[in-house]
Amino acid sequence: MKAISKSMAAWARCALLAAGATASMSALANKANDTLVYASDSEVENISQYHNNLREGVILAHLIWDTLVYRDPKSGEYKPQLATSWKWESPTALVLELRQGVQFQNGDKFTADDVAFTFNYVVSNESKAVTRQNTDWIKDAEKIGDYKVRINLKRPFPAALEYLAGPLPIYPGAYFKKVGLEGFSKAPVGTGPYKVTSVTPGQGVTLVKNTGYFKDSPQGQPKIGNIKFVVIPDPETRAAQLMTGAIDWIWRVPADQAESLKSTPKISVQSGETMRVGFVTIDAQGSSAPNSPFKDLRVRQAINMAINRKGIAENLMRGGSQPVYAACFRAQFGCDPKVAIKYDYNPAKAKELLAAAGFPNGFDTEIYAYREREVAEAIIGDLHKIGIRARLHYMKFAALQAEYRAGKTPLTFQAWGSFSMNDASAFLGVWFKGGSDDITKDPQLRQWLEIADTSTDPATRKANYSKALESISKQAFMAPLFSYSTFYAYNSQLKFQGYPDELPRFYEASWK
Repeated sequence: MKAISKSMAAWARCALLAAGATASMSALANKANDTLVYASDSEVENISQYHNNLREGVILAHLIWDTLVYRDPKSGEYKPQLATSWKWESPTALVLELRQGVQFQNGDKFTADDVAFTFNYVVSNESKAVTRQNTDWIKDAEKIGDYKVRINLKRPFPAALEYLAGPLPIYPGAYFKKVGLEGFSKAPVGTGPYKVTSVTPGQGVTLVKNTGYFKDSPQGQPKIGNIKFVVIPDPETRAAQLMTGAIDWIWRVPADQAESLKSTPKISVQSGETMRVGFVTIDAQGSSAPNSPFKDLRVRQAINMAINRKGIAENLMRGGSQPVYAACFRAQFGCDPKVAIKYDYNPAKAKELLAAAGFPNGFDTEIYAYREREVAEAIIGDLHKIGIRARLHYMKFAALQAEYRAGKTPLTFQAWGSFSMNDASAFLGVWFKGGSDDITKDPQLRQWLEIADTSTDPATRKANYSKALESISKQAFMAPLFSYSTFYAYNSQLKFQGYPDELPRFYEASWK
């Protein structure tokens, strides 16, 4: 494939960048300094978990803050973290007993006041939270004792524990009120295993082990003394710096580059399928242009048939990636891939559909993307074969999100990891339930998803998720494409274990 040859050329340049470096001397430098340096291409604009959608933000959040509940990534069992126990008082009231003796990293005591503040703040308009899909089930939280809270729900939400164990960290109420959101983003404070020492825009975040981390945490005690996150946009530069020992850990390594790194001394490579799904959203409402061809179902179906999912999964992603046809990840509760139409790769049929829709010679359009440029280019190549001449707009995530939410993007290649939550609501609720990322605006979908999200009967939940998934597929509102496989490459002196939920748990890592 053309994209592969481009990537191989890039890898050759990367190898030249590292040639002559004394890797054997530098590979142990960060171990000697007890500092794990990890690099990624994306920068979190606001480090607050409630104010960014990036995976890098999720990773940092799990280092800095704790949640009320912990889900064991190996067993899936919910365990006490900042809450020691919980009980459903009613279908819309969850009471939690809180852990005593925990301190925030600035010395403030953790109490029920902090839990009540956090949830009441993030559900308020004042917070300007961008992850409201994760908290829109919460009505409010009330303190009913120094170490006891009640979370009141707007309606029943059986996935509450999954969310409480995921993207809902607890903030220090008194400190946050003092410094405000801007001050908090520059100097965040949590109860987690690591505390932030600096946040430098354009460069990264440095953290140091929290020596006062509470001993009974189900996560265990952090082992590495210092963690440094650095922003390196160029993948060749990231790989070269790994080879020279300037950094210790990178991910989202292109598959062919990962293969080459496997033979590099003092570097380990690990890979596996994740629950992140790559897909193309389609402007079915025609918001991007008055006479948008995407308002026609046949055009949307043609797009689904034009893209070679299997080819992308096997030749570009590799490492366990699989074609995906349903708008969710198969392991999530409520995800039923069987109800989705399996749009086989069929350019000839796709051309017929375009002709029937009145576009025998195809048409010009635009596609937006913010990651995996090679994949975006492969999608463009497939679309070009059926006459859809798509021009790529490749930009940073924040800029793309603004354009997308403004209805200006006819086609958008995106990815979603569901904040690592094993519930279909974490995928479907974001893209089809009326929120800022729902460009479909289908009232029937919203109705099914509301029932699925709130019913206390698992069978009812599954049935309504299935109805929604079947409709999304029949209407071709989206083109789900593939599950991601993540390739990690890291200093072989580092003991690291990746998980399918695509959450690197650096607090578990250690030096050999």
